[in-house]
Amino acid sequence: MLTKKQNLIETISGGKPDRFVNQYEFLTAIMETAVTMSGFPGPGGVGHDAWGVTWSWPEGQIGAFPVHDDEHKVLKDITEWKKYVKKPVVPTDDEIWAPAIEAVSKVDRNDQYVTVMAAPGLFETTHHLMGMEDALMAYYEEPEAMHELIDYITEYELDLAKVYIDKLKPDALFHHDDWGSQISTFISPEMFEEFFVPGYKKIISFYKDNGVELVVHHSDSFAATLVPSMIEMGIDIWQGVMKTNNIPDLIDQYGDKIAFMGGLHSGEIDFPDWTAENTAKHVEEACKNYGKRSFIPCLTSGLPMSNFPGVYDEVTAQIDKMSKELF
Repeated sequence: MLTKKQNLIETISGGKPDRFVNQYEFLTAIMETAVTMSGFPGPGGVGHDAWGVTWSWPEGQIGAFPVHDDEHKVLKDITEWKKYVKKPVVPTDDEIWAPAIEAVSKVDRNDQYVTVMAAPGLFETTHHLMGMEDALMAYYEEPEAMHELIDYITEYELDLAKVYIDKLKPDALFHHDDWGSQISTFISPEMFEEFFVPGYKKIISFYKDNGVELVVHHSDSFAATLVPSMIEMGIDIWQGVMKTNNIPDLIDQYGDKIAFMGGLHSGEIDFPDWTAENTAKHVEEACKNYGKRSFIPCLTSGLPMSNFPGVYDEVTAQIDKMSKELF
């Protein structure tokens, strides 16, 4: 029986896996890191992240979202972004990183990838700072300032990468940046190429030049038109690929260059009155429709978790069942 890492490599390289890669089983995400997602509130709370963005998590909702009224918006004028935006300082004190270092020491690197997380990404950070409407308008009206801001955010991601590599020596990067809705990207492929590909190439190249073997990027959205850019940037696995993308077609076109992780729309599976029967139906459809090559069945939401208790474990069990049936 192949190890989890071996099975992953066989799956994404056109080899001979002996089962489906089961969701996030090949990654151990080191969530004890000192800066990732710091300041985010819990349900019913309000918090402030390292960029100064105010986040609110209303009761009864499944997540937090930035607050963008005039009082709380960090970046009020893109042409004066240097006045408003200050990148976080990545801490380097060993004591702060001790929990993460201890977590890394417990991972069997022969079986799983020690994985660090970078979130939010370049696109999300721009609209977290100023709001989605202001950000999307700024790409058209003030492209020079937006390029400068994105370069600045890229500098921060490189600062973080240097400390991650120094302290944790990760094998994989899990990067988070949602690039679209369920039916379209937020910006055109041409605009994405202009504004984001250069920065991401710098970030991903730095990780890979310093020992990171695998880059998994989360965008639970439609992003089929961005796959050529993902390949150019150096992404190995697109996690979060929804059914609104033509997954079989993507595998046929690009499966020798990038793998697709998802196909199980969280909104159709992970809800308060979820059932094992519904979960089994969706898992069976995905595994049979998308096949064994360059496809990893997984809930589309980021990280190995579900919004409602028991869903993630049930998906895992159903994927195991399909492995026994199809391999």
